Amino acid sequence: MIHITALVAATLAFATCAKAEALVPYRIVGDGVPESLTGAPGDAARGRALVLARGTTCMLCHSGPFPETRFQGDLAPDLTGAGNRWSVSQLRLRLVDASHFNPETIMPSYYRTDGLARVGRNFAGKPILTAAEIEDIVAFLAMLRD
Repeated sequence: MIHITALVAATLAFATCAKAEALVPYRIVGDGVPESLTGAPGDAARGRALVLARGTTCMLCHSGPFPETRFQGDLAPDLTGAGNRWSVSQLRLRLVDASHFNPETIMPSYYRTDGLARVGRNFAGKPILTAAEIEDIVAFLAMLRD
């Protein structure tokens, strides 16, 4: 349980960096969000930097083809080949609202503000990532092929 508490604390700490923006409405179709949250594709280079940044907490749980990154996680799927396993639409929904697939997941819903438990007053109503950051990460993950 301690590792989950640390993950939640790290995620909340990162939320202080999130830019204040109104959430862009999105539509779930099947098992994904087909339309870009920004109306444009993301930047894969920025997405890679976000995935590897300590603040996003991705590497606390995930591992992947990142030889320069020490101490990769083993709680969640390896990101190697993510672009082969999931479509862009599926990747987007996993980032926007991971709980859509598993209500008990420890992965944060990076673009949700409603229905969350134990959110500090200073973080209430703010997404962890912006729409542009979501799209950047989606662009990067979609490029990860075996």
